Amino acid sequence: MASVAQMQSGEAAVEDRLVSNRGLWSDAFRRLRKNRPAMVALIVLSLIILLVVTSELFPFVQRHDPFFQDYARDANGELNSIHLGPTAEHPFGTDNLGRDTWSRVLQGTRISLQIGIGTQIVALAIGLLIGGAAAVGGRFTDSILMRFTDLTYAFPDLLFIILLRAVVAGRDWPVIGTGDPQIPYLEGPLLQVTLAIAFTSWVTIARLVRGQMLSLAQRDYIVAARALGASEARVVFRHMLPNTLGPVIVAVTFGIPTAIFAEAVLGFIGLGVPIPTASLGRLVADGYSFVELNAWVVAFPAATIALLMLCFTFLGDGLRDALDPRTR
Repeated sequence: MASVAQMQSGEAAVEDRLVSNRGLWSDAFRRLRKNRPAMVALIVLSLIILLVVTSELFPFVQRHDPFFQDYARDANGELNSIHLGPTAEHPFGTDNLGRDTWSRVLQGTRISLQIGIGTQIVALAIGLLIGGAAAVGGRFTDSILMRFTDLTYAFPDLLFIILLRAVVAGRDWPVIGTGDPQIPYLEGPLLQVTLAIAFTSWVTIARLVRGQMLSLAQRDYIVAARALGASEARVVFRHMLPNTLGPVIVAVTFGIPTAIFAEAVLGFIGLGVPIPTASLGRLVADGYSFVELNAWVVAFPAATIALLMLCFTFLGDGLRDALDPRTR
């Protein structure tokens, strides 16, 4: 028994040495691979993104034009392509205008993912700038930026988003008002929704970056770097900022489903991406009035929203466990 215990303790010691010699990101990826729910979520998200991308490149994946309204009639003169359930021709059925729900869900998923990821990119840029400036800019700068952050945090998110949408909607603003028709992502309303949600999403990242950098400023290797004559910019960008990325990546991962849900709420109340463009929230709102006639037209986009949020949540949990040194 003693030899078995010694062997196990020896294996544990070897494992500890291997982990200490392994880089942060490679060790985090190794730990993430052991988290089955996170890996399943990552695989499902990859398949969804692949399906959305290929639907834009290969028409046979999308199968039907999401804007085409089928008013074909049968021999008795009745519409035979309205409120269909799942069929071989229309896997998700059709809506009240005869449009293919499968192609519209694909388009809505693309729009929602663009808004969710784009929102977090903007929020990350704002959060890193304000949080980093508050941490290294001195007491006065820290006080001003944090009071501004607290003011933004205290304002109701949904109301703030609605106000921002009301300010920019219908006006000839550069880029966000007109957009470039050759670049679909720069369409005015889509970018308006992205920026409106992003301007309420950066607060958490800013606070997280500030707290991490203030904590790192007291570490021995930061003090040693400054004592050796390293410039403040080198200390921030070489030593402090890279060590804040772990918690920030987790926050961004959790922020994506929050942004997708915010867009779904905006679409449901009619303030999201305008018709006829289909977002998942818009699809739920459009089908809500006909749910008693055809529940499928609401069930499939609602299930897609739930699946996206569930996958990002599981992935965020996995990343948090993988990047948290206290769980090693």
